[in-house]
Amino acid sequence: MPLVGILATSAPEVIALRLNAFRDGLRVHGYVEGQNVRLAYRWAEASSNRLPELAAELVHSGVAVLVAAGGTASAVAAKEATAEIPIVFGIAADPVALGLVVSLNQPGGNATGVTSMNIEVGPKRLELLHELLPSATAMALLVNPTLRDLAEPIERVSQEAALTLGLQLHVLHASSPTDFDAMFEKARKLGAGAFIIAPDQLFTAHSSELAALSIKHALPTIYEFHQFVAAGGLMSYGSSETEYYRLVGNYAGRVLKGDKPADLPVQQATKIELLINLRTAKALGITVTLPVLGRADEVIE
Repeated sequence: MPLVGILATSAPEVIALRLNAFRDGLRVHGYVEGQNVRLAYRWAEASSNRLPELAAELVHSGVAVLVAAGGTASAVAAKEATAEIPIVFGIAADPVALGLVVSLNQPGGNATGVTSMNIEVGPKRLELLHELLPSATAMALLVNPTLRDLAEPIERVSQEAALTLGLQLHVLHASSPTDFDAMFEKARKLGAGAFIIAPDQLFTAHSSELAALSIKHALPTIYEFHQFVAAGGLMSYGSSETEYYRLVGNYAGRVLKGDKPADLPVQQATKIELLINLRTAKALGITVTLPVLGRADEVIE
């Protein structure tokens, strides 16, 4: 049975939705875990500095495909670990700028994969909060400064959107879970009426904790993924994890069938989902208007 390595930052329970979608993508090509393909998992437990070591472990175990399922850091670690074993990644950043591929249409090396639109839709997160909270004149954006390839573009597009909307946007930094509580307090002291969490695997790994802090500090907050809203966060707006990782699984299946990453163009997951937690909105004293509710893909009541 071929062995597929899964290199991830978050714990399995955090990315369960992604893993199920990945298996669905494999199944399209006839591969079923435990029947005719084995999956080897390595979890960095939200510590990105462990990824190079874990990537090397998977390479040495003889995987047929190495799947970088932990965002930018895992994709870079996988690429640095091997120039021969096929790599399939799922990331939000630009893979050309990261040196993962030569071009989107012709990757040219041993890596290809799928990009999300979670940077591109960053301005829409501000717009949604502004629509819900028209009286708020300032907002805060939380980024991880250690991953500049993600932080810089999301800061840029968010600041541009804030300028268009006539909002003041405070950019706050968190590179460890120990920073989270202080950043929510700082946002409050700066007079921010809402909080936007930028795309980052650190934040995804601790989405439940961030949701709890948003409630503790009574600060309306939006993130990119479903689990944040399921844990009590107000809203999420971003690429559908199901579509995103089904495409990753599909590419892994194609590589197992014999396709070369160099010949598989980098795909973009285009389905965007809006989720709203009405219980949290009520607790925060926010009335979600019918136009916003009508655009939601899922509402938690």
